[in-house]
Amino acid sequence: MIDWRLARATGAKLSRPGPDVSPAEASEIVEELRVASLRAQGPVREFTGLSAPTDATPVLVVDRPRWIEANLGSFSELLGPTLEKLDERTNVLTRKVGGAVSGAELGAVLALVSSRVLGQFDPFWTGPNGEPGRLLLVAPNIVQVERKLEVVPADFRLWVCLHEETHRVQFTANPWLRDHMRSIVQDFLDQTDADAVSRIAEQIGKALRGEIELSLTELFQSDEQRALVARATGVMSLLEGHADVVMDGVGPEVVRTVATIRRRFTQRRESAGPLDRILRKLLGMEGKLRQYQEGAVFVRAVVDAVGMEGFNAVWTSEETLPTHAEVLDPSLWLARVAP
Repeated sequence: MIDWRLARATGAKLSRPGPDVSPAEASEIVEELRVASLRAQGPVREFTGLSAPTDATPVLVVDRPRWIEANLGSFSELLGPTLEKLDERTNVLTRKVGGAVSGAELGAVLALVSSRVLGQFDPFWTGPNGEPGRLLLVAPNIVQVERKLEVVPADFRLWVCLHEETHRVQFTANPWLRDHMRSIVQDFLDQTDADAVSRIAEQIGKALRGEIELSLTELFQSDEQRALVARATGVMSLLEGHADVVMDGVGPEVVRTVATIRRRFTQRRESAGPLDRILRKLLGMEGKLRQYQEGAVFVRAVVDAVGMEGFNAVWTSEETLPTHAEVLDPSLWLARVAP
């Protein structure tokens, strides 16, 4: 159903080059990001009160093609069982044609997104030694944004690492969270049929031609799918909001120009050009931005009420995670879970 080699080739071909830097500058940037990721570890653990190993998962500084390749690998691992089932229900010609179309369009979308992602913790990757995830820092994008915002590069790089390190700690301090997220994704995929995959490919093609109609999330209309999307939204709002709160909580202590960075970065989030608007619509990224905002409000409200130690009850098990309704009304979670 998806030609992964074509997706990788398309993504690599269509990804745009990064900012102009010399080989010496590139080497310095990579090294500084590695150092910043190490510097972020202690403050994040101290602020959150979460105990996580520092070497359980690797930190990789990557370019755009490598980010595309990494995400295709994770997608392939996640989607593999579902696509095998769908392949059994389709004929050879349909698989061959559909795989080429889906592969090309997936590669094209990842090429577009690859110029916008600053960092990402990938919990679904498993390393050769059983590492449960990896943290990716996309160097050209970090440099591009810091230049556009006209902020101090070293401060901005550390600030980004604080956010991404928080995600790494969330998963490595709470190993059950990885399996829980995987189960949500798998349950959602189990509700997906070959027609849905075709609709996704068609919608991606329309978006790339500027004919956007529905976001991908709006293509799924069954009660089961909507319930799973609500579960995922609750968890993602928590993870993103928590990371933003940690950034702002730790930032003043270790990032000298954090106030300027936050102000200019927030303005960047809220403004979007035509291409960004298409991507946000296609990928449901308006919802992603709301997750940062709603999740941060939830985390701050709970911490204000019961302190960070009380808030950390959220990481006990999947039963203590907030529902989306509880994210929107923290008093509901406090009444259900907080001691």
